[in-house]
Amino acid sequence: MIRQLLAEAGHADVAKTAMATPSTSNDKAGNNVQMGVQMAADSSAMRSPETYVGYERAENFGSPGGAAQDRPKDYTAPAKLDLNQWGLVGNWRIGAEHATLDRASGRIVYRFHARDLHLVLGPAQDGKPVRFRVTIDGTAPGASHGADTSPDGYGEVSAQRLYQLVRQDGEIRDRTFAIEFLDPGVEAYAFTFG
Repeated sequence: MIRQLLAEAGHADVAKTAMATPSTSNDKAGNNVQMGVQMAADSSAMRSPETYVGYERAENFGSPGGAAQDRPKDYTAPAKLDLNQWGLVGNWRIGAEHATLDRASGRIVYRFHARDLHLVLGPAQDGKPVRFRVTIDGTAPGASHGADTSPDGYGEVSAQRLYQLVRQDGEIRDRTFAIEFLDPGVEAYAFTFG
């Protein structure tokens, strides 16, 4: 699915796109279970749908003033996010398939309900990695960090691929996710949940 999204967005050599490798760990009962993005989705707790960032398929975009197509615009977050609503903060260019951050310190916010939150991202067009920081309900994710995020919320976009940013530890409930990009140029394609 990731490779298909990237091909639809016009990226060459998607067959070479980096993919996360599955890892395993023992659960509390000593059973060997899959971890990371390859772990089966928890559909009983999932109430957030796949969400596209590009204007052709975007839904529930909540930033005031709506999306400006194919041109840079300064966005602000919605005053209040409803479940499955999202928004941009900073100077972004929203294209048909993805949004590109034009200046550093841009964010994406999303109110979600699922164990896992993933985001398909790509680095700047020049291939330079983009650093990011994730928060859940305004704080570092701690034990709820994803495979591509440290407990203090930091990570880096170094290839076009699916990034697991949140794996909730404990009770699954409505949460507000934010990712701040510390460098310009990141491309954001789609959210998926598990």
